[in-house]
Amino acid sequence: MSTGGPDLFVICKNCGSEVSPYITECPYCGNRLRKRAPKLDRHGRVSERRHRRPPSPTLPRLRRGEIPGVRPDSPPLVAAALVVLGIAGCLVWRTDATSLDNLVLLDGLHHHWWRVFTSPFVYDNTGYAFVALSLIALYGVLYERRHGPLPVLVLFLAGGAGGAALSDFANQSLAVGGNGAALALLVAWAMQDLLALGDDRDFDGDLLGTAVLAVVVALMPLATTDASWISAGVGVLAGLAVGYPLARLHPA
Repeated sequence: MSTGGPDLFVICKNCGSEVSPYITECPYCGNRLRKRAPKLDRHGRVSERRHRRPPSPTLPRLRRGEIPGVRPDSPPLVAAALVVLGIAGCLVWRTDATSLDNLVLLDGLHHHWWRVFTSPFVYDNTGYAFVALSLIALYGVLYERRHGPLPVLVLFLAGGAGGAALSDFANQSLAVGGNGAALALLVAWAMQDLLALGDDRDFDGDLLGTAVLAVVVALMPLATTDASWISAGVGVLAGLAVGYPLARLHPA
């Protein structure tokens, strides 16, 4: 065998005979040596093409109207924007970028109507912010994928801004953060599984885990004075008002 040259022979695995490397069957026993004769390069060396792994099959994004009753794939932009605004409000509280009187309902509106809509995005307590924003992210994304962005926005405004406005009307000292908005999204999402449970149908959601999270955020006013009991109650009512008819119109 010369260095760098082609092999002079190969050994048949069946009979052990030395045979040419350029044949497909052993001439002595007829054993199949290879599927086809090898290809040679210009120097007479065996040149085999490596088989590339075929690409994994992928499904294209679902187009609008392609499957009746199934929503097209789209990123949950509204839920993501609400969480980003909540994080920004949590940071603004700790800076001097603006006066908190312009963002939070401290002692009434006083013609500053926009504070009803900015109060749900402001957090002074880090733990409160983590719990509320985590639930808004989780159930906001799930609900937006199920019913689209508009119900998510309506639920947030009803539970967050509506809860803050009602708290101010009831002369509650402070109503900031998104506990009402988080409960509104959670309750609305759970309605479909609750109806399936009542009708003895199968469902995929974790109602026990959802109930534990609902209790945690509902009792948040015990941990911080920033959270409002009234906002929590408004959030539950908003989730029922929006989630129940949508669950009936679009059952799983």
